[in-house]
Amino acid sequence: MQIISNIALITINETLFIQLITFLVFLFIINRIMIQPLRDVTHEREAHIQKIQLDSTAAGQKVDQLLKQIKKQEDRVLDTANDIREKIEASGKHEADEIVRNAHHEVEMLSQANHRELTALVTEAKKSVQKEAEAIAHDMMEKLLDRRLS
Repeated sequence: MQIISNIALITINETLFIQLITFLVFLFIINRIMIQPLRDVTHEREAHIQKIQLDSTAAGQKVDQLLKQIKKQEDRVLDTANDIREKIEASGKHEADEIVRNAHHEVEMLSQANHRELTALVTEAKKSVQKEAEAIAHDMMEKLLDRRLS
């Protein structure tokens, strides 16, 4: 069954239709076996990549939020630490003032005690010098007068 017979380079006969049908069947099978699964895998990969991008964006935003929270907490902790430091400094200044006051009081008390002791020593020394001066004066008078004084 030859449709067209021609001595030219191309002849159209029933084998062309069979080859066309087998080619179409081949395309259908290749489409089912290879192309559709590849498309499905490609779509799954694209969906997976988009999901990863969305997750990474969400994670980045969460990291930014956490960094902001950490910064706020750090600022609060620094403020609290500064307040505590100021209170400790004020307490230290108060204690230092109290120690200085106590030291001044002790110095004053020691000074007064030393002054009393020194006054007592000077008074004693005066009495001793007075007695010695009287004795020397008495001896001098006896020698000058060449007689004994009673």
